[in-house]
Amino acid sequence: MSKRISIFLIFLSVNLSLYSQQHSINISHSIARQWNEVLLEGIRGDFARPTVHARNLFHSSIAMYDAWALYNLDKATPFFSEKYGDEVHTLFNTSTLGNTALTKTISYAMYNILRHRFNESPGYDRTKRYMDELMSFLDLNIDDADLNYENDNNPITLGNYIASKIIEYGATDGANEANGFSNAYYTPVNEALIPIESGNSTLSNPDRWQPLSLEVFIDQSGNVISGNATEFLSAEWGNVTPFALTDNDYVIKSRNGNDFKVYNDPNSPPLLNDSITSEFYKWGFSLVSIWGAHLSSEDNTLIDISPATMGNISINDFPKEYANYSNFYNLKDGGDIGKGRTMNPITNNPYSTNLVKRGDYARVIAEFWADGPDSETPPGHWYSILNEKVSDELTEKKISGSNQTISDLEWDIKSYFLLGGAMHDAAISAWSVKGWYDYIRPISSIRYMADLGQSSDNSLSNYNENGIPLVTDLIEIVEIGDPLSGNQNENVGKIKLYTWKGHEYVTNTNTDYAGVDWILAEDWWPYQRPSFVTPPFAGFVSGHSTFSRAAATILTLFTGSEYFPNGMGTHLAKKNEFLVFEEGPSEDIELQWATFYDASDQCSLSRIWGGIHPPADDIPGRFIGDTVGKKAFNYGTTFFKPYYEESKTEQLAYPNPINTENPFIITNTNSTDTFQLFSCIGQVVEFETVYFNKNSRQTELKFQAVNKGIYFIKHNKNRMYKVVVE
Repeated sequence: MSKRISIFLIFLSVNLSLYSQQHSINISHSIARQWNEVLLEGIRGDFARPTVHARNLFHSSIAMYDAWALYNLDKATPFFSEKYGDEVHTLFNTSTLGNTALTKTISYAMYNILRHRFNESPGYDRTKRYMDELMSFLDLNIDDADLNYENDNNPITLGNYIASKIIEYGATDGANEANGFSNAYYTPVNEALIPIESGNSTLSNPDRWQPLSLEVFIDQSGNVISGNATEFLSAEWGNVTPFALTDNDYVIKSRNGNDFKVYNDPNSPPLLNDSITSEFYKWGFSLVSIWGAHLSSEDNTLIDISPATMGNISINDFPKEYANYSNFYNLKDGGDIGKGRTMNPITNNPYSTNLVKRGDYARVIAEFWADGPDSETPPGHWYSILNEKVSDELTEKKISGSNQTISDLEWDIKSYFLLGGAMHDAAISAWSVKGWYDYIRPISSIRYMADLGQSSDNSLSNYNENGIPLVTDLIEIVEIGDPLSGNQNENVGKIKLYTWKGHEYVTNTNTDYAGVDWILAEDWWPYQRPSFVTPPFAGFVSGHSTFSRAAATILTLFTGSEYFPNGMGTHLAKKNEFLVFEEGPSEDIELQWATFYDASDQCSLSRIWGGIHPPADDIPGRFIGDTVGKKAFNYGTTFFKPYYEESKTEQLAYPNPINTENPFIITNTNSTDTFQLFSCIGQVVEFETVYFNKNSRQTELKFQAVNKGIYFIKHNKNRMYKVVVE
């Protein structure tokens, strides 16, 4: 089932065949939203490159933000001109121009950037038609390329100029755009794995990434990639100029005479060749195989996937040591420690039970969060969530809990700007880690360990300390008489897995599903398309976990609530329509999330069920995403002018309850304000940080050293806030 956005268009012109056939743009949406939808279509038609498209989303968001800011200097400071010294706002007088002029400026900026960025995309012809159709509807000449805006105060040439500066900057930002974003010095240490052959005899280092050799490699967007072995995408992305990250956020590591910038360094993942962490390595990768046992509609285990029982995990609940991961993830039954929440705090009604088959749920979330065959990649997916699950559901647009309603255009411009900055920095952080640690993927590790044998019983002949651990009914040894033993008992002594059987059991993807049974471990496949298998880059850390946590943090801080509008976000996967490479699900499945963080956490788990990541890739990505999201929000909002006049005194304080990792925010404050924290029995409690943002006039209080409980914040002499620290 396609997950493309379906939105209605009323055109006054008649030549709109492309839109009428497949997609349309709602002219009631802001001009920023319309161009964002065109950009997402461009990403869906391009190669699936999360880093590159995080950058495209960011640069496009800058262009629209700066165009809007130049027309609204009382509400915002232009980012690009402020950061890079291009004083365009001193040369252009927008005071005599209106919304029509702003629409022209945004449109020409976006048209030129998208034309430049996607002109070598395999889907460029279609993307270009979308761009041209929108320009035609707006009655704008696509050939108007004048850049001398200061001579005639022309909004069209201003848009062209903004685009030219973004394109110029993109040639020098470290992404190596001129050479197709290729790596300059990274090389893999392992020979390529041929997945259609059994085992993994070519692997020399089980702690490092292994390319794949496929007869046909089709990326997540459905594009055929030429070449035999997959190349590591963006191994040197730490060289790209970030948004909010600073020099204090990275370390430089060297290998073979080459430097790697590593942002938000999580330190090493578990290594099979390390005596201290090898047990965590074996546990994590074997868990991926075990969760594969859930990937069948014949698994009749019923689970409640409503917010009543899933989600509601604080960042303080994430394990910080690999030794504690087994307490967070359920090895045999799948899932995590999420306890859910009884009541919907927005509607004040209890969350209803949502019972589904675990085998349907696991497959649906593996497909949904992988973004499907028409992928807008993870950063684009969160733009779609922002557009469809947040912006479209809100009756009033208020930033960060403000009491001031803003226009749809201002909402879209600012949310895209902040989310774009966060997605860009998440890509830089995650891929800088991937490039340096160069960590192995499950398909390589599981097959390799199984080739060595088992590490649980040293009395058996197939014992190897680096072999895969045995788990009764899930990871066992093939014995004589076993259906897998072979005609000549050639497989006796090998490792077998009770897991998803793989693609050879799916002849017709519209009617067949593989199911779960015992297979030889040497033939294990992740729950991905056979022409894709695994993303073409290292596993540690998970990009999905990093992007999703950063996005959830931005949406929480920007909306002023961690909850989806009305306390519930949903997505419906229709029976036997949603899954791509096999039939399913066996019944309609409605995914449900109370909060943005719940959705983010589900995304992280989906990559384990999908056979892409072990837990060691997941949690560090969540921590990095949390850090990146907060930095992007705090830095990005410094370009926003205050929502309140100085004379106004109404304030909002949020979120509540709060955990010790997140800031408590009080709006409409001054730099001279004072704050005291008291326990429920009146004792003064020390807290660590007070941060005042002069542009947004918000104060952040951080309670990292504060114990859980009920507290009171005294603001100046006349205000008191009750806050619950979880």
